[in-house]
Order: sequence, then C-alpha cells, then structure tokens
Amino acid sequence: MAPEPLLRSLVGSILRTRREAQGRTLRDVAVAACVSVPYLSEIERGRKEASSEVLSAVSSALGMRLVDLLDDARRELVGPATVLDLTASAVGSAHHRDRPMNGSAPQALLRAA
Repeated sequence: MAPEPLLRSLVGSILRTRREAQGRTLRDVAVAACVSVPYLSEIERGRKEASSEVLSAVSSALGMRLVDLLDDARRELVGPATVLDLTASAVGSAHHRDRPMNGSAPQALLRAA
C-alpha cells in the first residue's frame, strides 16, 4: 500500500490545480485572499501548513467553499463515494419481489455506501 500524502501537499495541489484551471496568477489569487504571493506559493507547493482561515480565504478567492476543498481532498484520499441504486435489484425480477428480505441486507447496502 502506498503511503498517504501529507494533507498540506494534497490541499496545495488542489488549490494550484483550481487556480491554473481558472487561468489565474498567484498574485491575482493572493490579492483576492489577502495573503502574500510567497505564502500562497508555499501553500500550493505543500511547504506551509495553512490555517483554516487562510484556506477559507484562498478557497473563496477561487470561487469555492472550504467544504469543497476538503471534499476534493477526501476524494483524492479515498476515491469517489459509491452510490447504490437500491431500486435496481428489487424492480423487474419476480424472484426479488417474492423473496422476503432478511434484516441485514439493507444495512449491508448502506454500510457499503
């Protein structure tokens, strides 16, 4: 199993990717977030552990919420959430409709999500 990345590196990479996707400069985002250009650069390179206030300001400057940044980081760490269609297995099959459900099946499906 590969070692997990440092959170500061992961967050910095997400911020840099978002900024570059918007075609914006470090200076532009730093001014909008009220942080210095060198400090934002250090954050993007994963060299500085930014406070939640700074991360919120930079996220906002990039048009996203702090929760969006954290969700992107979560997805990078664990992959996308699995969404199960609970109606798919019960519809269209007489076998499934006629068979009583045991009590653990719905819980097992929910745990997988």
